[in-house]
Amino acid sequence: MANVRREVRDKARPAETPPDERDKQPSFGIGQAEIVSFSLVALLVISVIAVLYVARAFFLPTVTALVIGTMLSPAAKFLERYRIPRSVSAVLIVFATCAALAFMLALISAPVMEWTSRLPELWPSLKDKFHVFDRPFALWRQIQGLFGGTPTTGEPGFPVPKIEWVQPTLEFLSPTFTEILLFLAVLVLFIASWPDLRRALVLNFTGHEKRLRTLRILNAIESNLGGYLLTVTLINMGLGVMTGLICAATGMPNPAGLGALAATLNYIPIIGPIVMFVVLAAVGIITASTLSGGLIAAAAFALVAFIEGHFITPTIIGRRLELNALAVFIAIAFWTWLWGPMGAFLSSPILIVGLVLKEHLMPVKDTQLPAD
Repeated sequence: MANVRREVRDKARPAETPPDERDKQPSFGIGQAEIVSFSLVALLVISVIAVLYVARAFFLPTVTALVIGTMLSPAAKFLERYRIPRSVSAVLIVFATCAALAFMLALISAPVMEWTSRLPELWPSLKDKFHVFDRPFALWRQIQGLFGGTPTTGEPGFPVPKIEWVQPTLEFLSPTFTEILLFLAVLVLFIASWPDLRRALVLNFTGHEKRLRTLRILNAIESNLGGYLLTVTLINMGLGVMTGLICAATGMPNPAGLGALAATLNYIPIIGPIVMFVVLAAVGIITASTLSGGLIAAAAFALVAFIEGHFITPTIIGRRLELNALAVFIAIAFWTWLWGPMGAFLSSPILIVGLVLKEHLMPVKDTQLPAD
C-alpha cells in the first residue's frame, strides 16, 4: 500500500531538469527590463537630436557662446590679476576676438570675390591646360556607350562653372543678425558671470565628495578647452604663415589671404586641410602657366599639413587630449549635418568635454588584459 502511494506521489510531482541539462539550456543574457531601458534611452537621444535640429537658431549661438566663453575664461582670469573688473575684461576679450575675426574675414573675402568675378575671363586658358584629360574623357564616353548610356558629343572638357553658387553659399555660411546678437550677449554675460555660475553649480550638490568632483570637472573643462584654444590658435597661425610663404615663393596671388584662409580652415580637423588643398590646387591651376606648375603650392601645403597634423599637434597637445581620428571624423560629420560649419568647429571641443566627463565619472581601472 505504501509503495502504491509513493508511485502516485512521484507521478504527480513535476519532473526536474537534471543539472547537466540546465547548463545546456540557452541563456540570452538580455531581459525585458534591459530592452525597455535601451528603448527609452534611444528615444531620449532621438528626441534631443530632433530638438537641437529644429531649434538650432537658438541652440547653435548659445552653445557656441558657452564653448567659446569657457575657452576665453582663462584670459579673463588673467586680466583680473591686474585689477580689471570681470565685466570689463569680458567686453575687452569679446571685442578683441571680434576684431581678429573681422580682420581674418577681410583678408579672405577680398581674393574670393576677385577670383569669382575673373573666372569667366580665365576659362579659355583653363581649357587649354585641361587638354591633357581629353583621352580620359574620350574613354569615359566609350564606356558610357558600352553600358547603354548616351555618350556626350562635342569637344571634350570641363563644363563652364556657374557663379550662382556664390550667393547661396554665403547665405548658408552667414548667420542671421539675431543669431549674432544672441551669441554676443550670451558670450559677454557668460564670461562676466562664469565664477558665480561655477560656484552655484558646485553648491547645488550636497556632500563634500560630490562638490569636490564637480569642481574638478569644471576646472578640467575650463583648463582643457582654454589650453586647446591657445595651442590650436598658435599652431594655426604658424600653419598660416607657412602657407603664405609657400604661396609667395610659388608666385600665387594674394599669399596673405591664402595664409589666413589656411589658418581659419585648420580649426576644423581633417576637413579643413582637405578644403585648403583643393583651394590651393584650384588657384594654382588658374594662375600658373602649366598644370603641373599650379600644383606645386598644393603639394607643399599637403606636406606641411601632414607634418603639423601627425607630429607637431600631437606632440604639443599631448596624448591626454589626443582624439581618435575616427571619432573626430564622425563627430565632424554629425555636427556639420546638425548645425552646419559652426557645428564642425564645435565638434572637437564637444569631444574634449565628453572626454573630461568620462575621465572623472567613469575612471579607467588598472586591469591587465589576459595573455594570448
